[in-house]
Amino acid sequence: MDKLPITKAGELKISKQLHQLKTKDRVEISQAIADARAHGDLKENAEYHAAKEEQGFIEAKIQEIEHALANAQVIDVKDIPETGRVVFGSTIDLYDIKNEKSLTYKIVGNLESDPSLGLISIQTPIAMGLLGKNEGDEVTISTPSGDISLEIEKVKHL
Repeated sequence: MDKLPITKAGELKISKQLHQLKTKDRVEISQAIADARAHGDLKENAEYHAAKEEQGFIEAKIQEIEHALANAQVIDVKDIPETGRVVFGSTIDLYDIKNEKSLTYKIVGNLESDPSLGLISIQTPIAMGLLGKNEGDEVTISTPSGDISLEIEKVKHL
């Protein structure tokens, strides 16, 4: 299996999330299960069943993060010379030609993506359409909501 790219900042954020899940959330849910168990009959104890379900979610999330970190290739974009070319980890200032507005995206790994913060996954159509392009290029990218035309104004390694 190929290693999945992740930014240095993303690795740190996800490692903190894993630590929180293991040291705080896991302990709290174990206590909630113990408290619910103390209330007696488990067959009709909604608190117990809800806590067990939550425990399953937490354990699945821990496994997902551990697997992702084990299969991650950490890339620090600051170590890559700035050439104006879009690479993984780049922060790109764009101009949406049709809507006449400026946008800024940073291309990141799947687990760290958060479009509301301008962090887009390397596997999105927009990121794939921008990779390898240069400052000044105009690109038209097919997305699920239709084609978009973007001009790459600035590529930064932050």
